[in-house]
Amino acid sequence: MSSPVDRTAGTGAAPGTRAGSVREVFSAFLVLGLTSFGGPVAHLGYFREAFVVRRRWLSERAYADLVALCQFLPGPASSQVGMALGLRRAGPLGMLAAWTAFTLPSALLLTAFALGVGAAGADPGAGWLRGLAAAAVAVVAHAVLGMTRTLAPDRPRATLAVLALVVAVLVPTAAGQVAALAAGVVLALLWLRHEVTPADPEDAFTVPLRPRTGVLLLALFALLLLLLPVLAAATGDAAVGLVDSSYRAGALVFGGGHVVLPLLDAETVQRGLVTQEDFLAGYAAAQAVPGPLFTFAAHLGAVRTTDPTGLAGAAIALVSIFAPSALLVAGALPFWERLRRSPRAQRALAGAGAAVVGLLGAALYDPVFTHGVTSPATLAVAALAFTALTAWKAPAWAVVAGAALVGALAL
Repeated sequence: MSSPVDRTAGTGAAPGTRAGSVREVFSAFLVLGLTSFGGPVAHLGYFREAFVVRRRWLSERAYADLVALCQFLPGPASSQVGMALGLRRAGPLGMLAAWTAFTLPSALLLTAFALGVGAAGADPGAGWLRGLAAAAVAVVAHAVLGMTRTLAPDRPRATLAVLALVVAVLVPTAAGQVAALAAGVVLALLWLRHEVTPADPEDAFTVPLRPRTGVLLLALFALLLLLLPVLAAATGDAAVGLVDSSYRAGALVFGGGHVVLPLLDAETVQRGLVTQEDFLAGYAAAQAVPGPLFTFAAHLGAVRTTDPTGLAGAAIALVSIFAPSALLVAGALPFWERLRRSPRAQRALAGAGAAVVGLLGAALYDPVFTHGVTSPATLAVAALAFTALTAWKAPAWAVVAGAALVGALAL
């Protein structure tokens, strides 16, 4: 019987390049896990800079198609993009390494905060935090500029990008984002004809998993979503209940990020498992740490008023809230490359890519710019950071660190 991991399939490396190692993936994502401030949209900018521009793990078009796929899937889009990149580069262990390295720094910080360590780090008015928010403006602006050149280079796709931006600004919800992407796909199918060129070999996004493995993973996602509530009700076990509530929060939220907060509030505060004060304090602390906001679940697991709590509660909540995303993205990717080869699919993805540019542009305005540029001084930091990224080709992590230092000293 053959292995569900396809050893003969493409490794995910571009033609003529070697596959990566798990260590390489872990070290690359650990840097991002330590420096990716600014929320999920900024994370996509950091990923593009790190893996498309600098390391050239994949092409601009392949990255844009992947972002579009993850925007359509429920869960945290930036974390799913990271998981997919790790899977493509170094197989299932690479996927695990990418998730662990990107997630662990913020999860450990928020768990430590929950246990009473470093409470001062939650001060939302700290100068270094204002510097980081300004740096996020530069990172997202740089990503939007670069992706616009590739994904909206002509009048039809530029128009689709602007339409998506308008929808996202006027309907600033997860539903608005999905509607903008769907409109981009439909309009592209009706409108784009000669603008879309066939994908180059370097645009391939193959993963070392067989389609049947994808089917099993998608079936497991659905099975857990259906069975966990039944098991929690039947057993009355608090640990199973924590797995169930965290899994559902990760499985039923589109857009990720702050959209998950109402579900987490309903599953914790409203059920008397976490106090309102602990919830709000943890949310404030989550704004001060890098990485995905979904790691807020670790804080909530650690401050529960009933067992499992502490480190055990944090670990259960953290793994459970990200499990749906891992199952979905790993289940969908074995079918992704075949779908992308279709001419109609290529037009649809071209529309989705243009819409992604619009969504990023809308997010650049709100919340990135509106929260990051709050004074002439923060505008100056953002402008300097943008110049460092574009003119001086400085790495994003160095720009973020420099902005935090400037903020601590001058803001």
